[in-house]
Amino acid sequence: MRVILAPMEGVVDALMRDILSTINPYDLLVTEFVRVVDQLLPEKVFLKLCPELLNKGNTPSGTPVRVQLLGQEPQCMGENALRAIELGSHGVDANFGCPAKIVNRSKGGAVLLQYPESVHDIVKAMRQAVPKEHAVTAKIRLGYEDKSLFMENAIAVYEAGATELAIHARSKVDGYKPPAYWEYITEVRKRLPIPVIANGEIWNRDDAKRCIDVTGCDSIMIGRGAISLPNLADTIKTGATPYTWAQTLGLMLSYTQRELNGRKSDYYPARIKQWFTYLNRQYPEADTLFRELRVFKTTEEIVAVLEAAQRNLAD
Repeated sequence: MRVILAPMEGVVDALMRDILSTINPYDLLVTEFVRVVDQLLPEKVFLKLCPELLNKGNTPSGTPVRVQLLGQEPQCMGENALRAIELGSHGVDANFGCPAKIVNRSKGGAVLLQYPESVHDIVKAMRQAVPKEHAVTAKIRLGYEDKSLFMENAIAVYEAGATELAIHARSKVDGYKPPAYWEYITEVRKRLPIPVIANGEIWNRDDAKRCIDVTGCDSIMIGRGAISLPNLADTIKTGATPYTWAQTLGLMLSYTQRELNGRKSDYYPARIKQWFTYLNRQYPEADTLFRELRVFKTTEEIVAVLEAAQRNLAD
């Protein structure tokens, strides 16, 4: 069974990929999307979002990383797909799942699921541009306003020549509200001869097992669950014990130190508070601590709260 880390815009950046791949046996990580409009992007755009390209497309711990592209113009998507491969990406992925309004208004992401022929043309252009030995994949939702075109979109991806297909088992309108409709993935898996990757509402090892039992897939993709329980992939693949709150707090402080030494230190307060919104699901202690630190706006104040919490655990 493969476990893949989902692309999460504004959440799973290079630092988070590094941290999570160090403590989990992920088979593959997918980047935040590279926005493609109407031109071939310079190398620096790819390297900014995926610095792993400077390490042969791998994280420091050796986990392969795949660049994801988001756009609506087939030729440009093809040209940029080839550039990603030439820079060292382990395959290239097309985003047809992003539900963000600003992206959809620009005819990118999930809005394209209303037009299976466009999905087909984009994936086909990418496949034709990329040498056949490299994977060309796509990630879709079950639809935009409803799920009526879920099979048409899946077939469009397959007939365009994709290597495999990841499906987030909700429509754009569903957003991230439970449940995930895994049974739709089951239908696609039975219909398509290419591998299908199941995604949606996988928060623990039991969820992963149920998803595999329902869909019949041998690959799963985890997103919010991977941030909620930092070693989720390890618990799924090896049966490892879920991280305790003490371990998770230690990981957050390690992340904090590296974030403050990096280029995004100005964003630290927002990023750490964002992480707490996911941790609250798994750890009651996270909710208690978040109530204390959420009123603070400076990095120094937030770090002081985290360090005090760690000292209290040690006492």
